[in-house]
Amino acid sequence: MAEMTVELVAVERRLWSGVATFVLAKTTEGELGVLPGHEPTLAQLEEAGVIRIDPTDGAPVTVAVHGGFLSITPDGVTILAEFAELAEEIDVRRAQAALDKADTSEPAGISARQRAEVRLRAAESARSE
Repeated sequence: MAEMTVELVAVERRLWSGVATFVLAKTTEGELGVLPGHEPTLAQLEEAGVIRIDPTDGAPVTVAVHGGFLSITPDGVTILAEFAELAEEIDVRRAQAALDKADTSEPAGISARQRAEVRLRAAESARSE
């Protein structure tokens, strides 16, 4: 089975590093599935999205990501996020409370509502795997 090196780094820390067979990310151009040998690409991540990494060993890694870039090279995939949380680290009650109190009239751009929704999607996705 083909493999690639994947690094997921947020401003404050490295969240995941290892060998994987697949990465799924949401970019400003749409969803992008990456397999080993993918064409070199640089893409901007959506302001609020979920990334899934399928490691060669273990369960898929699900991450809520807020902004950043995805770089695909012949050596692997690097995800540089402005902010990111591993799904298992997300406090679902806190994210739900943030969603409940989010102001729906916020101007364009990333809103508290979008951040809370993506955190809940990531947590739910990780539970269903």
